Amino acid sequence: MAEETSSDPFSTATSPSRGSRGRRSSRGDPLTSSPGRDLPPFEDESEMDAGVAEEEADGEELFGDNLEQDYRPIPALDVYDQEGLDEGDFSDISESQRAAAEREIRQREKEEGVLYGRMRRGLMYEESDEEDDEAPRKRRRAERAAEGDVEEEEMIESIENLEDMKGHSVREWVSMLGPKTEIKNRFKNFLRTFVDQKGHNVYREKIRQMVEANKESLIVDYNMLASVEQVLAYFLPEAPAEMLTNFDEAGTEVVMSMYPNYDKIVKSIHVRIAELPLIEELRSLRQLHLNQLIRTSGVVTSSTGVMPQLNVIKYDCNKCNFLLGPFYQSQSQEIKPGSCPECQSTGPFEINMEQTLYKNYQRITIQESPGKVPAGRLPRSKDAILLDDLVDTCKPGDEIELTGIYHNNYDGSLNTQNGFPVFATVIQANFITKKDDKLAAANLTDEDIKAVVQLSKDERIGERIFASIAPSIYGHEDIKRAIALAVFGGEPKNPGGKHKVRGDVNILCCGDPGTAKSQFLKYVEKTAPRVVFTTGQGASAVGLTAYVQRNPVSREWTLEAGALVLADKGICLIDEFDKMNDADRTSIHEAMEQQSISISKAGIVTSLQARCCIIAAANPIGGRYDPSLTFAENVDLTEPILSRFDVLCVVRDTVDPIQDERLARFVTGSHIKHHPNATDAQADENLNLLNTSASVEPLPQDLLKKYIIYCKDKVHPKLHQMDQDKVAKMYSELRRESMATGSIPITVRHIESMIRLAEGHAKMHLRDYVNEDDVNMAMRIMLESFISTQKFSITRTMRKTFSRYLTYKKDNNELLLFILKQLAMDQMSFQRNRFGLDQETIEISEKDLADKARQINISNLTNFYESDIFRSNRFNLDRKRKMIVQTV
Repeated sequence: MAEETSSDPFSTATSPSRGSRGRRSSRGDPLTSSPGRDLPPFEDESEMDAGVAEEEADGEELFGDNLEQDYRPIPALDVYDQEGLDEGDFSDISESQRAAAEREIRQREKEEGVLYGRMRRGLMYEESDEEDDEAPRKRRRAERAAEGDVEEEEMIESIENLEDMKGHSVREWVSMLGPKTEIKNRFKNFLRTFVDQKGHNVYREKIRQMVEANKESLIVDYNMLASVEQVLAYFLPEAPAEMLTNFDEAGTEVVMSMYPNYDKIVKSIHVRIAELPLIEELRSLRQLHLNQLIRTSGVVTSSTGVMPQLNVIKYDCNKCNFLLGPFYQSQSQEIKPGSCPECQSTGPFEINMEQTLYKNYQRITIQESPGKVPAGRLPRSKDAILLDDLVDTCKPGDEIELTGIYHNNYDGSLNTQNGFPVFATVIQANFITKKDDKLAAANLTDEDIKAVVQLSKDERIGERIFASIAPSIYGHEDIKRAIALAVFGGEPKNPGGKHKVRGDVNILCCGDPGTAKSQFLKYVEKTAPRVVFTTGQGASAVGLTAYVQRNPVSREWTLEAGALVLADKGICLIDEFDKMNDADRTSIHEAMEQQSISISKAGIVTSLQARCCIIAAANPIGGRYDPSLTFAENVDLTEPILSRFDVLCVVRDTVDPIQDERLARFVTGSHIKHHPNATDAQADENLNLLNTSASVEPLPQDLLKKYIIYCKDKVHPKLHQMDQDKVAKMYSELRRESMATGSIPITVRHIESMIRLAEGHAKMHLRDYVNEDDVNMAMRIMLESFISTQKFSITRTMRKTFSRYLTYKKDNNELLLFILKQLAMDQMSFQRNRFGLDQETIEISEKDLADKARQINISNLTNFYESDIFRSNRFNLDRKRKMIVQTV
């Protein structure tokens, strides 16, 4: 063998196929060398080994004349070493047996101190006598997590100091395997163990409710997360895309472990972050917020249809039919294959429709809420992308709060216009909540409902609600009654789906300037649920109804909602109604009666719902209302639109020294009360005493809002017990009077108006049926509306004619005060004509008042003389002379 080896010129070189043999021959005998090669003398074996290694490193001559000699058979070397060679038969083992064997090996290595082939524990860390020592165990888990060898059951956490990012950015750190595993485990632990103050497991219950409803969104309160896992709450706004992916995976694992079969319904769970502490205005979003989690609010102005978005895409190679993929698509760019791994062709590739997965995609535009836009600025808007189960959660007109990731994406058209790279921004929504949802009846607590039902048992609840409407406005009880009934509304009817009758009450307030008409509208905007405010001067026909525009995403013609459509199932307030163009005003005729808007533009022929109550305010021609003219002559409105209003309120600014003084006191008292440093608790009581003549206590505004929401949602009165003969008789009398006076036309619509007002009054009292009280109140309001529109010359006559209706549920003291004021005014004008100057005192005979009171069936005046209302209007009774004296 030595001779053969020595005669082999390539024995020291390593050949590609039998290099091990060559090495073995040269290393086996250190003195053996090639005959044609002079080797320098080595002092020892290690130097020779180093020389061989150096020679091998320099390169080997693999080509030569005697190359094939390296491949000749050498029986002594062409055998395996018998030691450690297992030539016995072996049988296949199952997967479970293999797993059991691996567990046994791991257990043995653990006992021997070997950690997965790395250093023994004693070499790396100080030996710990206690088995339960936390630090080594955490370190071992961290190392296993870094290697990717993770067993979920064993791991509670993988990294001790998650906040120590070791110089990485948050985005890089949370994408690494170790921190990612730690984040998922901490979040899973949070979902499984978080309890509230009462000891309830919050998220176990939320998951149960989510599974019962077959939903895929789990809503997590950010403040709860921050109270337990501060590090996760810190990372979340900084790297939202990566963190939410981790949260989704962890949430899916928790839900599937609790409900193993739920994956047949939902493939993955989406974690939604609610109650983010900081709310950003749309106007204040800047470069600082890019790729951050933000929370903003606004009104949805438009939304696209729901479209499919590529999620996981697979391609077919046209040349070899090989299936490429899956490719996971990102929001910003399309991911395409470069070449086919089977045939190396570069395309073309066709999308495999059957195996490609899609998800729902919708784009909405949110605009700043009208109240938050700074004066003189245009409202800003921003696009938002809704994915998966967030689509169709809001529609145009909804005021929403949106939590999402503020992204930027390259827009070629912007770049072309501006001449340098500019990015368009978009919000990828994570969680949406509607402002209306916060007011929905479902959100009323049991205590709220209990308080509302308890309140409805009060006999004078109607008067209390009337007194609670616009408490900062003095007087105008008739307008407050009408607005209260409009806010509660009647019942819409659609028997058999053939003939629809509206249930909303429309009101028009017209009168002198400075009589708080706009303030009434502003009060309704703040109090009633779902209100849209607009002005006649700033509203066009399409702005009120609907307009057609081309969608920037799909390039299709889409319909954008106007004010009346946005106010569907709510209230539309129109200020400066008389300033609208006639053409624009005509466009709302259909909306006011049929409560729909028909569109036929740009090939779109459709009808939109506009089921809203309209409360409008208008000024008379020339600015001031002239009582010597009829209502139609005072207001520049046509008869068709006047007949669509259920209640017409005329507001007169009359001169009355006593009332004017009370009004001035009320206004100054109101200013004092609302001063930032005001502490006088008695001011509120004094204001209420000044404002209302009736001695009823108004409701707190928060409770009034809850009462309105509950009534609109839960109470639907029926008309079975209504007095039809009474309504028919009054309608015939009204028609006769309206033809005689020629003020406003009385039509069949007014019968429906009376029914709607009666239903609103029944709702206010939480009644299931409309009774006689409701009909009488509706008739009284209808008549007051009608009489207030008449000429001054015939108003008194009509009040006498309809006195039996007008006096219903009116406090006798109010009626007597009204009569007494009329007598005082007559006496004042007599004295002025006789003496030429206004007198300081006015004297009225007690007998004159008693005669007038007898005409309206009031015989006892004692209570009136002792009432606060008598004294507050500066009347005193001189019993000896039987005269009533008023000090002006």
